[in-house]
Amino acid sequence: MIQPIPCYDIFELALNGSQEVNPFTDVSISARFEHRNRVLEPEGFYDGDDRYIIRLMPDEEGEWRYVTTSNMPELDGISGSFECVAARPGVHGPVRVANTYHFAYSDGRRHFSFGTTCYGWVNQPPELQEQTLKTLASAPFNKIRMCVFPKDYTYNKNEPPFYPFEQAEEGWDFTRFNIPFWRNFEQRVGQLAELGIEADIILFHPYDRWGFARMGAETDDHYLRYTIARLAAYRNVWWSLANEYDVNSSKTPSDWERIFRLIKTRDPHQHLRSIHNWIQLDDHHTRSFYDFSRPWVTHCSIQHAHTDLTAEWRLLYRKPVVIDEACYEGNIPDGWGNISAQEMVHRFWEAAVRGGYCGHGETYLDPHDILWWSKGGVLKGGSPARIAFLRAVLEAMPEGWIDPLDLVSNSCQSSGGIPGRYILHYFGRHQPSSVTFKLPEGEFCAEILDTWEMTITPVGGTFRDHLIIPLPGKPYLAVRIMKTSRTG
Repeated sequence: MIQPIPCYDIFELALNGSQEVNPFTDVSISARFEHRNRVLEPEGFYDGDDRYIIRLMPDEEGEWRYVTTSNMPELDGISGSFECVAARPGVHGPVRVANTYHFAYSDGRRHFSFGTTCYGWVNQPPELQEQTLKTLASAPFNKIRMCVFPKDYTYNKNEPPFYPFEQAEEGWDFTRFNIPFWRNFEQRVGQLAELGIEADIILFHPYDRWGFARMGAETDDHYLRYTIARLAAYRNVWWSLANEYDVNSSKTPSDWERIFRLIKTRDPHQHLRSIHNWIQLDDHHTRSFYDFSRPWVTHCSIQHAHTDLTAEWRLLYRKPVVIDEACYEGNIPDGWGNISAQEMVHRFWEAAVRGGYCGHGETYLDPHDILWWSKGGVLKGGSPARIAFLRAVLEAMPEGWIDPLDLVSNSCQSSGGIPGRYILHYFGRHQPSSVTFKLPEGEFCAEILDTWEMTITPVGGTFRDHLIIPLPGKPYLAVRIMKTSRTG
Protein backbone atom coordinates (compact mmCIF):
# COMPACT_ATOMS: atom_id res chain seq x y z
CA MET A 1 0.00 0.00 0.00
CA ILE A 2 1.29 3.46 -0.89
CA GLN A 3 1.90 5.66 2.12
CA PRO A 4 -0.10 8.91 2.24
CA ILE A 5 1.75 11.83 0.62
CA PRO A 6 1.70 15.20 2.41
CA CYS A 7 0.48 18.07 0.29
CA TYR A 8 3.31 19.73 -1.73
CA ASP A 9 5.65 16.78 -1.17
CA ILE A 10 6.64 14.44 -4.02
CA PHE A 11 4.79 11.32 -5.10
CA GLU A 12 7.23 9.14 -7.03
CA LEU A 13 6.23 6.18 -9.17
CA ALA A 14 9.29 4.01 -9.95
CA LEU A 15 8.93 1.31 -12.59
CA ASN A 16 11.35 -1.26 -13.97
CA GLY A 17 11.88 -1.46 -17.73
CA SER A 18 14.42 -2.91 -20.12
CA GLN A 19 17.34 -0.97 -21.57
CA GLU A 20 17.48 -2.58 -25.02
CA VAL A 21 17.22 0.87 -26.65
CA ASN A 22 18.48 4.30 -25.61
CA PRO A 23 16.22 4.90 -22.59
CA PHE A 24 16.63 8.69 -22.83
CA THR A 25 15.55 9.09 -26.44
CA ASP A 26 13.65 5.97 -27.49
CA VAL A 27 11.35 5.44 -24.51
CA SER A 28 8.42 7.73 -23.80
CA ILE A 29 6.61 7.52 -20.48
CA SER A 30 4.09 9.73 -18.75
CA ALA A 31 1.12 9.42 -16.44
CA ARG A 32 -2.34 10.90 -16.22
CA PHE A 33 -3.16 11.93 -12.63
CA GLU A 34 -6.75 12.75 -11.76
CA HIS A 35 -8.06 14.46 -8.65
CA ARG A 36 -11.73 15.43 -8.65
CA ASN A 37 -12.09 17.46 -11.85
CA ARG A 38 -8.37 18.15 -12.32
CA VAL A 39 -5.92 16.34 -14.58
CA LEU A 40 -2.11 16.66 -14.49
CA GLU A 41 0.12 14.79 -16.95
CA PRO A 42 3.82 14.83 -16.01
CA GLU A 43 6.40 13.14 -18.20
CA GLY A 44 8.65 10.51 -16.70
CA PHE A 45 12.41 10.05 -17.03
CA TYR A 46 15.06 7.37 -16.96
CA ASP A 47 17.09 7.28 -13.73
CA GLY A 48 19.56 4.50 -14.49
CA ASP A 49 19.57 0.91 -13.19
CA ASP A 50 16.60 0.01 -15.44
CA ARG A 51 14.37 2.41 -13.49
CA TYR A 52 11.87 4.83 -14.99
CA ILE A 53 10.37 7.44 -12.69
CA ILE A 54 7.31 9.67 -12.83
CA ARG A 55 6.96 12.44 -10.25
CA LEU A 56 4.05 14.57 -9.13
CA MET A 57 3.63 17.24 -6.48
CA PRO A 58 0.04 16.80 -5.21
CA ASP A 59 -1.35 20.17 -4.20
CA GLU A 60 -4.81 19.19 -2.92
CA GLU A 61 -5.83 16.76 -0.22
CA GLY A 62 -7.78 13.67 -1.18
CA GLU A 63 -7.43 10.71 -3.51
CA TRP A 64 -5.28 10.99 -6.64
CA ARG A 65 -5.61 8.26 -9.28
CA TYR A 66 -3.13 7.62 -12.08
CA VAL A 67 -2.51 5.53 -15.18
CA THR A 68 0.70 5.42 -17.19
CA THR A 69 1.26 5.72 -20.93
CA SER A 70 4.42 4.43 -22.58
CA ASN A 71 5.69 3.01 -25.86
CA MET A 72 7.38 0.28 -23.78
CA PRO A 73 4.74 -2.40 -23.06
CA GLU A 74 5.91 -3.20 -19.52
CA LEU A 75 5.55 0.47 -18.55
CA ASP A 76 2.19 1.11 -20.21
CA GLY A 77 -1.25 1.04 -18.57
CA ILE A 78 -0.05 0.77 -14.98
CA SER A 79 -2.67 2.26 -12.68
CA GLY A 80 -3.05 3.03 -9.02
CA SER A 81 -3.90 5.71 -6.51
CA PHE A 82 -2.61 7.43 -3.41
CA GLU A 83 -3.99 9.67 -0.71
CA CYS A 84 -2.74 13.25 -0.31
CA VAL A 85 -2.93 14.48 3.29
CA ALA A 86 -2.30 17.84 4.96
CA ALA A 87 1.03 19.53 4.35
CA ARG A 88 3.82 19.08 6.85
CA PRO A 89 4.31 21.98 9.33
CA GLY A 90 6.23 24.81 7.68
CA VAL A 91 5.51 23.62 4.12
CA HIS A 92 3.49 26.20 2.18
CA GLY A 93 3.72 25.02 -1.42
CA PRO A 94 5.11 26.65 -4.57
CA VAL A 95 5.43 30.41 -4.84
CA ARG A 96 2.93 32.10 -7.17
CA VAL A 97 2.32 35.66 -8.32
CA ALA A 98 -0.04 37.49 -5.94
CA ASN A 99 -1.77 40.85 -6.12
CA THR A 100 -0.18 41.57 -9.56
CA TYR A 101 3.19 42.78 -8.24
CA HIS A 102 4.04 40.35 -5.45
CA PHE A 103 4.38 36.71 -4.46
CA ALA A 104 2.62 34.26 -2.16
CA TYR A 105 2.86 30.55 -1.47
CA SER A 106 0.06 28.28 -2.63
CA ASP A 107 -1.50 28.25 0.84
CA GLY A 108 -1.73 32.07 0.81
CA ARG A 109 1.26 32.86 3.01
CA ARG A 110 3.13 35.91 1.72
CA HIS A 111 6.54 35.43 0.12
CA PHE A 112 8.89 38.43 0.26
CA SER A 113 11.70 37.54 -2.13
CA PHE A 114 15.17 37.89 -0.59
CA GLY A 115 17.45 36.19 -3.07
CA THR A 116 21.16 35.60 -3.42
CA THR A 117 23.35 34.41 -6.31
CA CYS A 118 25.57 31.30 -6.20
CA TYR A 119 25.88 30.42 -9.86
CA GLY A 120 28.04 27.31 -9.70
CA TRP A 121 27.68 25.97 -6.18
CA VAL A 122 26.27 22.59 -7.27
CA ASN A 123 29.24 22.19 -9.65
CA GLN A 124 31.77 22.28 -6.81
CA PRO A 125 33.25 19.44 -4.71
CA PRO A 126 30.75 17.83 -2.30
CA GLU A 127 32.34 19.29 0.82
CA LEU A 128 32.00 22.83 -0.57
CA GLN A 129 28.37 22.16 -1.48
CA GLU A 130 27.71 21.08 2.11
CA GLN A 131 29.42 24.18 3.46
CA THR A 132 27.21 26.34 1.24
CA LEU A 133 24.08 24.67 2.60
CA LYS A 134 25.31 25.20 6.15
CA THR A 135 25.83 28.89 5.41
CA LEU A 136 22.39 29.22 3.84
CA ALA A 137 20.76 27.62 6.88
CA SER A 138 21.58 30.71 8.97
CA ALA A 139 21.45 33.35 6.19
CA PRO A 140 18.45 35.61 5.47
CA PHE A 141 17.95 34.43 1.89
CA ASN A 142 14.83 32.55 0.76
CA LYS A 143 15.83 32.22 -2.91
CA ILE A 144 19.09 31.30 -4.64
CA ARG A 145 20.03 31.71 -8.30
CA MET A 146 21.93 28.63 -9.45
CA CYS A 147 23.06 27.19 -12.78
CA VAL A 148 22.56 23.70 -14.13
CA PHE A 149 25.58 23.85 -16.42
CA PRO A 150 29.09 24.59 -15.09
CA LYS A 151 30.34 28.10 -15.65
CA ASP A 152 33.63 29.23 -17.20
CA TYR A 153 34.33 32.71 -15.85
CA THR A 154 36.75 34.71 -13.76
CA TYR A 155 37.33 33.06 -10.35
CA ASN A 156 35.48 29.99 -11.62
CA LYS A 157 37.80 27.91 -13.80
CA ASN A 158 37.77 24.54 -12.04
CA GLU A 159 36.26 21.43 -13.58
CA PRO A 160 33.08 20.18 -11.88
CA PRO A 161 32.90 16.70 -10.32
CA PHE A 162 29.98 15.75 -12.62
CA TYR A 163 28.56 16.86 -15.97
CA PRO A 164 24.90 16.81 -17.10
CA PHE A 165 25.66 14.58 -20.11
CA GLU A 166 27.71 11.44 -20.54
CA GLN A 167 31.07 11.91 -22.21
CA ALA A 168 31.71 10.46 -25.66
CA GLU A 169 35.05 9.63 -27.25
CA GLU A 170 35.16 13.22 -28.40
CA GLY A 171 33.00 15.71 -26.53
CA TRP A 172 29.57 14.70 -25.24
CA ASP A 173 26.86 12.23 -25.98
CA PHE A 174 23.96 14.66 -25.94
CA THR A 175 21.50 11.78 -26.17
CA ARG A 176 22.46 10.40 -22.74
CA PHE A 177 22.25 12.13 -19.40
CA ASN A 178 24.79 11.58 -16.65
CA ILE A 179 22.72 10.14 -13.78
CA PRO A 180 25.15 10.96 -10.91
CA PHE A 181 25.01 14.66 -11.88
CA TRP A 182 21.22 14.77 -11.84
CA ARG A 183 20.90 12.83 -8.60
CA ASN A 184 23.24 15.29 -6.92
CA PHE A 185 21.48 18.30 -8.43
CA GLU A 186 18.01 17.23 -7.34
CA GLN A 187 19.31 16.31 -3.88
CA ARG A 188 20.51 19.90 -3.49
CA VAL A 189 17.18 21.29 -4.71
CA GLY A 190 15.42 19.13 -2.13
CA GLN A 191 17.76 20.27 0.65
CA LEU A 192 17.05 23.88 -0.27
CA ALA A 193 13.32 23.15 -0.04
CA GLU A 194 13.75 21.85 3.50
CA LEU A 195 15.55 25.12 4.37
CA GLY A 196 12.64 27.13 2.95
CA ILE A 197 14.74 28.40 0.03
CA GLU A 198 13.47 28.72 -3.55
CA ALA A 199 15.79 27.25 -6.20
CA ASP A 200 15.87 29.76 -9.08
CA ILE A 201 17.29 27.33 -11.64
CA ILE A 202 19.22 28.95 -14.51
CA LEU A 203 18.77 26.68 -17.51
CA PHE A 204 21.27 28.31 -19.92
CA HIS A 205 24.17 30.75 -19.75
CA PRO A 206 26.81 31.96 -22.23
CA TYR A 207 29.96 31.42 -20.12
CA ASP A 208 30.89 28.03 -21.46
CA ARG A 209 33.92 26.11 -22.70
CA TRP A 210 32.25 22.70 -22.88
CA GLY A 211 29.72 23.27 -25.67
CA PHE A 212 26.57 23.37 -23.53
CA ALA A 213 25.68 26.89 -24.71
CA ARG A 214 25.68 25.78 -28.37
CA MET A 215 23.88 22.42 -28.37
CA GLY A 216 21.21 23.36 -30.93
CA ALA A 217 17.43 23.49 -30.63
CA GLU A 218 16.78 19.75 -30.73
CA THR A 219 19.27 18.99 -27.96
CA ASP A 220 18.13 22.02 -25.94
CA ASP A 221 14.57 20.73 -26.00
CA HIS A 222 15.70 17.19 -25.10
CA TYR A 223 17.59 18.62 -22.11
CA LEU A 224 14.69 20.84 -21.04
CA ARG A 225 12.15 18.02 -21.08
CA TYR A 226 14.43 15.84 -18.97
CA THR A 227 15.10 18.69 -16.53
CA ILE A 228 11.39 19.43 -16.15
CA ALA A 229 10.55 15.73 -15.71
CA ARG A 230 13.11 15.39 -12.90
CA LEU A 231 12.65 18.70 -11.09
CA ALA A 232 9.15 20.11 -11.61
CA ALA A 233 7.71 18.11 -8.71
CA TYR A 234 9.93 20.02 -6.25
CA ARG A 235 7.79 22.75 -4.73
CA ASN A 236 10.63 25.30 -4.52
CA VAL A 237 11.57 25.41 -8.22
CA TRP A 238 11.61 28.64 -10.27
CA TRP A 239 12.67 28.52 -13.94
CA SER A 240 15.19 31.12 -15.08
CA LEU A 241 15.72 30.59 -18.80
CA ALA A 242 19.11 32.25 -18.83
CA ASN A 243 21.70 34.24 -17.03
CA GLU A 244 22.46 37.21 -19.33
CA TYR A 245 20.47 35.85 -22.25
CA ASP A 246 21.50 38.76 -24.51
CA VAL A 247 25.15 37.63 -24.47
CA ASN A 248 24.31 34.19 -25.86
CA SER A 249 24.87 34.64 -29.59
CA SER A 250 23.81 31.07 -30.39
CA LYS A 251 20.16 31.75 -29.51
CA THR A 252 17.71 34.06 -31.23
CA PRO A 253 14.57 35.73 -29.83
CA SER A 254 12.50 32.95 -31.41
CA ASP A 255 14.62 30.36 -29.56
CA TRP A 256 13.80 31.98 -26.22
CA GLU A 257 10.11 32.09 -27.12
CA ARG A 258 10.21 28.39 -28.04
CA ILE A 259 11.90 27.56 -24.74
CA PHE A 260 9.37 29.59 -22.74
CA ARG A 261 6.50 27.83 -24.50
CA LEU A 262 8.05 24.40 -23.95
CA ILE A 263 8.45 24.99 -20.22
CA LYS A 264 4.93 26.36 -19.89
CA THR A 265 3.52 23.37 -21.77
CA ARG A 266 5.57 20.62 -20.12
CA ASP A 267 5.63 21.80 -16.48
CA PRO A 268 2.46 20.38 -14.89
CA HIS A 269 2.93 22.55 -11.80
CA GLN A 270 3.42 25.88 -13.60
CA HIS A 271 6.36 27.16 -11.61
CA LEU A 272 7.45 30.79 -11.97
CA ARG A 273 9.29 31.64 -15.22
CA SER A 274 11.58 34.52 -16.19
CA ILE A 275 14.84 35.44 -17.96
CA HIS A 276 17.78 37.67 -17.00
CA ASN A 277 19.57 40.36 -19.03
CA TRP A 278 23.11 41.72 -19.21
CA ILE A 279 23.41 44.92 -21.27
CA GLN A 280 22.79 48.10 -19.30
CA LEU A 281 19.92 50.23 -20.47
CA ASP A 282 19.37 53.48 -22.30
CA ASP A 283 17.28 56.42 -21.10
CA HIS A 284 14.06 54.54 -21.86
CA HIS A 285 15.07 51.79 -19.42
CA THR A 286 13.93 48.93 -21.67
CA ARG A 287 16.46 48.47 -24.50
CA SER A 288 17.95 45.12 -23.48
CA PHE A 289 15.17 43.68 -21.38
CA TYR A 290 13.31 40.69 -22.65
CA ASP A 291 9.69 41.71 -23.15
CA PHE A 292 8.43 40.77 -19.70
CA SER A 293 4.88 41.59 -20.78
CA ARG A 294 4.82 38.37 -22.82
CA PRO A 295 2.17 35.99 -21.42
CA TRP A 296 4.60 33.16 -20.65
CA VAL A 297 6.71 35.38 -18.34
CA THR A 298 5.49 35.44 -14.74
CA HIS A 299 7.81 38.11 -13.30
CA CYS A 300 10.68 40.44 -14.21
CA SER A 301 14.22 39.22 -13.51
CA ILE A 302 16.43 42.27 -13.99
CA GLN A 303 20.12 43.15 -13.88
CA HIS A 304 20.47 46.86 -13.17
CA ALA A 305 22.20 49.07 -10.61
CA HIS A 306 19.41 51.66 -10.45
CA THR A 307 16.92 50.11 -8.08
CA ASP A 308 15.18 53.50 -7.92
CA LEU A 309 13.52 52.52 -11.25
CA THR A 310 11.59 49.70 -9.60
CA ALA A 311 8.23 51.50 -9.54
CA GLU A 312 8.64 52.49 -13.20
CA TRP A 313 9.24 48.88 -14.25
CA ARG A 314 6.18 47.78 -12.27
CA LEU A 315 4.00 50.18 -14.21
CA LEU A 316 5.57 49.17 -17.53
CA TYR A 317 5.17 45.40 -17.16
CA ARG A 318 2.46 45.05 -14.47
CA LYS A 319 4.27 42.09 -12.96
CA PRO A 320 6.49 41.52 -9.91
CA VAL A 321 9.88 43.19 -10.29
CA VAL A 322 12.88 41.25 -8.97
CA ILE A 323 16.24 42.98 -9.49
CA ASP A 324 18.19 39.76 -9.21
CA GLU A 325 21.49 41.50 -9.84
CA ALA A 326 22.02 45.05 -8.59
CA CYS A 327 25.84 44.64 -8.41
CA TYR A 328 27.56 42.66 -5.68
CA GLU A 329 29.11 43.46 -2.35
CA GLY A 330 32.80 42.77 -2.66
CA ASN A 331 36.26 44.02 -3.62
CA ILE A 332 37.14 42.50 -6.99
CA PRO A 333 38.43 44.91 -9.69
CA ASP A 334 35.24 44.73 -11.77
CA GLY A 335 32.79 47.53 -11.02
CA TRP A 336 29.82 45.15 -10.81
CA GLY A 337 31.50 43.31 -7.94
CA ASN A 338 32.92 45.94 -5.60
CA ILE A 339 30.09 47.94 -4.03
CA SER A 340 30.13 48.32 -0.27
CA ALA A 341 27.89 46.44 2.14
CA GLN A 342 26.12 49.71 2.90
CA GLU A 343 25.40 50.30 -0.79
CA MET A 344 24.08 46.74 -1.15
CA VAL A 345 21.70 47.28 1.76
CA HIS A 346 20.67 50.66 0.33
CA ARG A 347 19.64 49.04 -2.97
CA PHE A 348 17.54 46.46 -1.14
CA TRP A 349 15.66 49.20 0.69
CA GLU A 350 15.22 51.25 -2.49
CA ALA A 351 13.62 48.35 -4.28
CA ALA A 352 11.47 47.36 -1.31
CA VAL A 353 9.79 50.72 -0.69
CA ARG A 354 9.08 51.02 -4.41
CA GLY A 355 7.18 47.75 -4.38
CA GLY A 356 9.84 45.37 -5.73
CA TYR A 357 12.55 42.98 -4.61
CA CYS A 358 16.35 43.09 -4.76
CA GLY A 359 18.88 40.27 -4.97
CA HIS A 360 22.18 39.84 -3.14
CA GLY A 361 25.59 38.65 -4.27
CA GLU A 362 29.06 38.67 -2.73
CA THR A 363 32.44 38.84 -4.48
CA TYR A 364 35.23 39.22 -1.95
CA LEU A 365 38.62 38.08 -3.19
CA ASP A 366 39.77 34.72 -1.84
CA PRO A 367 43.19 33.07 -2.11
CA HIS A 368 41.48 29.89 -3.38
CA ASP A 369 39.02 31.74 -5.65
CA ILE A 370 36.07 30.60 -3.56
CA LEU A 371 33.78 33.59 -4.05
CA TRP A 372 30.20 33.23 -2.83
CA TRP A 373 28.70 34.52 -6.09
CA SER A 374 30.40 31.79 -8.11
CA LYS A 375 31.08 28.83 -5.82
CA GLY A 376 29.33 29.37 -2.50
CA GLY A 377 31.16 28.53 0.72
CA VAL A 378 30.86 31.13 3.47
CA LEU A 379 29.60 34.71 3.55
CA LYS A 380 32.12 37.38 4.54
CA GLY A 381 30.24 40.63 4.01
CA GLY A 382 28.29 43.03 6.17
CA SER A 383 25.06 43.14 4.17
CA PRO A 384 23.37 39.81 5.05
CA ALA A 385 22.60 40.79 8.65
CA ARG A 386 21.08 44.09 7.49
CA ILE A 387 19.12 42.32 4.77
CA ALA A 388 17.73 40.07 7.51
CA PHE A 389 16.62 43.21 9.34
CA LEU A 390 14.71 44.43 6.28
CA ARG A 391 13.14 41.02 5.81
CA ALA A 392 11.95 41.07 9.42
CA VAL A 393 10.46 44.55 8.91
CA LEU A 394 8.49 43.43 5.86
CA GLU A 395 7.34 40.14 7.36
CA ALA A 396 6.09 42.01 10.44
CA MET A 397 3.57 43.91 8.32
CA PRO A 398 0.08 43.07 9.56
CA GLU A 399 -1.26 42.41 6.06
CA GLY A 400 -0.57 42.89 2.38
CA TRP A 401 2.61 43.94 0.63
CA ILE A 402 4.53 47.16 -0.01
CA ASP A 403 3.28 49.23 -2.94
CA PRO A 404 4.55 52.73 -3.86
CA LEU A 405 2.87 55.64 -2.08
CA ASP A 406 3.08 59.21 -3.38
CA LEU A 407 3.62 60.99 -0.06
CA VAL A 408 6.77 63.09 -0.45
CA SER A 409 7.47 65.52 -3.28
CA ASN A 410 11.23 64.90 -3.20
CA SER A 411 11.72 62.03 -5.68
CA CYS A 412 15.10 61.18 -4.13
CA GLN A 413 13.18 59.78 -1.18
CA SER A 414 10.40 57.26 -1.43
CA SER A 415 7.47 55.82 0.46
CA GLY A 416 5.70 52.52 0.18
CA GLY A 417 3.06 50.73 2.13
CA ILE A 418 -0.66 50.03 2.33
CA PRO A 419 -2.89 53.06 1.61
CA GLY A 420 -4.55 54.34 4.76
CA ARG A 421 -2.89 51.82 7.10
CA TYR A 422 0.88 51.48 6.79
CA ILE A 423 3.75 53.70 5.58
CA LEU A 424 7.41 52.74 5.15
CA HIS A 425 9.45 55.81 4.14
CA TYR A 426 13.15 55.49 3.26
CA PHE A 427 15.58 58.42 3.13
CA GLY A 428 18.48 56.64 1.45
CA ARG A 429 21.62 58.77 1.27
CA HIS A 430 19.73 61.88 2.41
CA GLN A 431 19.97 63.05 6.00
CA PRO A 432 17.23 65.56 6.87
CA SER A 433 16.82 66.86 10.42
CA SER A 434 13.07 66.23 10.33
CA VAL A 435 10.26 64.98 8.12
CA THR A 436 6.57 65.87 7.94
CA PHE A 437 3.77 63.52 6.89
CA LYS A 438 0.15 64.26 6.20
CA LEU A 439 -1.67 61.29 7.68
CA PRO A 440 -4.76 59.46 6.43
CA GLU A 441 -7.85 59.37 8.61
CA GLY A 442 -7.33 57.64 11.95
CA GLU A 443 -4.72 57.36 14.68
CA PHE A 444 -1.11 56.36 13.97
CA CYS A 445 2.11 55.51 15.78
CA ALA A 446 5.59 55.89 14.34
CA GLU A 447 9.12 54.50 14.62
CA ILE A 448 12.56 55.51 13.31
CA LEU A 449 14.52 52.64 11.75
CA ASP A 450 18.29 52.76 11.34
CA THR A 451 18.81 50.39 8.43
CA TRP A 452 22.54 49.98 9.10
CA GLU A 453 22.61 49.82 12.89
CA MET A 454 19.43 47.70 12.78
CA THR A 455 17.68 49.65 15.52
CA ILE A 456 14.03 50.64 15.93
CA THR A 457 13.29 53.78 17.97
CA PRO A 458 9.65 54.54 18.84
CA VAL A 459 8.40 58.09 18.35
CA GLY A 460 6.47 58.94 21.52
CA GLY A 461 2.70 59.33 21.39
CA THR A 462 0.06 58.75 18.76
CA PHE A 463 -0.83 61.08 15.91
CA ARG A 464 -3.73 62.27 13.76
CA ASP A 465 -3.87 64.44 10.63
CA HIS A 466 -0.14 65.10 10.42
CA LEU A 467 3.15 64.04 11.94
CA ILE A 468 6.47 65.85 12.34
CA ILE A 469 9.37 63.56 13.24
CA PRO A 470 12.77 64.98 14.34
CA LEU A 471 15.64 62.95 12.90
CA PRO A 472 19.31 62.58 13.89
CA GLY A 473 20.56 63.92 10.54
CA LYS A 474 22.30 60.78 9.28
CA PRO A 475 21.76 58.77 6.07
CA TYR A 476 20.13 55.37 5.59
CA LEU A 477 17.24 55.93 7.97
CA ALA A 478 13.63 54.91 7.48
CA VAL A 479 10.37 55.75 9.19
CA ARG A 480 7.60 53.24 9.82
CA ILE A 481 4.10 54.62 10.46
CA MET A 482 1.29 52.25 11.41
CA LYS A 483 -2.40 52.68 12.12
CA THR A 484 -3.16 51.79 15.71
CA SER A 485 -5.54 49.00 16.63
CA ARG A 486 -7.81 51.48 18.34
CA THR A 487 -8.83 52.95 14.97
CA GLY A 488 -9.64 49.65 13.27
